Amino acid sequence: MTRPATMSGAYLTRHGGPEALEWRDDIPVPIPGPGQVLVRVAAAGVNNTDINTRVGWYSADVTSATDAVDQEVEAGGWGGALAFPRIQGGDLCGIVEQVGPGAGFEPGHRVTCPINLPRPRPGAPQGFIALGSEIDGAFAQYCLVDADDLYDVTASPLSDIEIAAIPCAFGTAENLLTRAGVTAGHEVLITGASGGVGLAAVQLAALCGARVSGVTAPAKAEVVTAQGAAGTFDRDAPLPTGSFDVVIDVVGGPAWSGLIRALKPGGHYAVSGAIAGPMVEADLREIYLRDITIHGCTHQPPEVFGRLAALMNAGRIRPLVSKTYPLREIARAQEDFQTKIHPGKLVLIP
Repeated sequence: MTRPATMSGAYLTRHGGPEALEWRDDIPVPIPGPGQVLVRVAAAGVNNTDINTRVGWYSADVTSATDAVDQEVEAGGWGGALAFPRIQGGDLCGIVEQVGPGAGFEPGHRVTCPINLPRPRPGAPQGFIALGSEIDGAFAQYCLVDADDLYDVTASPLSDIEIAAIPCAFGTAENLLTRAGVTAGHEVLITGASGGVGLAAVQLAALCGARVSGVTAPAKAEVVTAQGAAGTFDRDAPLPTGSFDVVIDVVGGPAWSGLIRALKPGGHYAVSGAIAGPMVEADLREIYLRDITIHGCTHQPPEVFGRLAALMNAGRIRPLVSKTYPLREIARAQEDFQTKIHPGKLVLIP
């Protein structure tokens, strides 16, 4: 098999706006070493986290919503400072092109992987690195991944585009639901319910037998109910107090205290995003006097994505993909993503 020497893709050259992305046709194609797999990218999803990393939102110096970062930062990646240039892209669906010694895959296998790759170490059992942040990701024609991080989805009836819409959104959602202990019969409230993670959480929670309510704009309420929600709340409307066993949140911001009050005594709040802003206020008495448990959810144990891979191969989950773009049009895709006009996912095609 002939491996090309160079490939096309989008380099992130610094933190900043879309101008920080540089299209290149001379990026060296990585060579797989022992236990590594070179994957030809078939499709790559667009996510909040890619934009957050580009603008440097993960820096502790940033306190605004994700769409309002207008300051220069140095350490704005998941794990702090990034090594530039970086190929972003945490949502991968691709075809095995070349394998290193002991990799355990064959050329032609269709594969995917989580965005959060577990890397436990002494003193940090929940350590991880993020695809497209600490290592190069899927916004190029090829991507180098450790074989242990890959999942074979050759048998899945889903398209490459659909599979590329799953890792970040469904992985995050499944992790949130797992950490919060969602099970059949639970009353679950999901914020940002028309977005990628939100719709995935709606679908997965309904699949396990929970009764789901979503917070969304009225224009997108039908999309949310079509994915399995029993009903919706306008994102500007007050929420009923003491009504939910679990709140799944990716929004944060000014509405946060209302989410805590919406929980029943003994309820669970799980968070994995703060697109409306990371700085929140609440009355601590509403947390400790009612025995509320708060879960911060980023590290994903392998069994979380393992369950998703099984669901993909069985055709039991299907993401909503609103639009696709050529990878070269990544800046336009991210601009459209930030308008929040499209429900579900946007996907890039190399």
